[in-house]
Amino acid sequence: MTNNDFAFLTGTYDVANRWRKDFLDPTEGDDRWEEFPGITRASVHFDGAASFDEIEFPTKGFSGLTLRLFNPATAQWSLYWASKRTGTLFPPVTGGFGADGIGVFHGDDEHDGRKVRARFIWSGITADRAHWEQAFSLDDGQTWITNWHMDFTRRTATDRA
Repeated sequence: MTNNDFAFLTGTYDVANRWRKDFLDPTEGDDRWEEFPGITRASVHFDGAASFDEIEFPTKGFSGLTLRLFNPATAQWSLYWASKRTGTLFPPVTGGFGADGIGVFHGDDEHDGRKVRARFIWSGITADRAHWEQAFSLDDGQTWITNWHMDFTRRTATDRA
């Protein structure tokens, strides 16, 4: 883990989102999922030890922010999400990237009044693409319900708006 782990995200990306209609429903089937577009703009700060992005979901009518901070004492990242819908900063997930280039982050949260363990995974990172997914656990990480996927595709200079 380094303080430049999120440098790959700098720039503007189109984001293909796929989320469960009910984040805690483990039932499979295409009717359980919804797909929608997003656009994110990201930047790095503090010589790479901070990353910030704002994502807009034009068909959903809301947006969100993510602040990522690298702690050199623990060599871990803390990721904080804030939603325009709630105006609140959610509890952080913490973790980092392994030698395989996959980033795994965990934290405690609440969804629909229920305590959940949250997990974010960053994978498939290239110069122009990345994948993010979110999962919740109701049994302290013994089982996971993956409930949101984001596939990022970098916009070219002529595509940026």
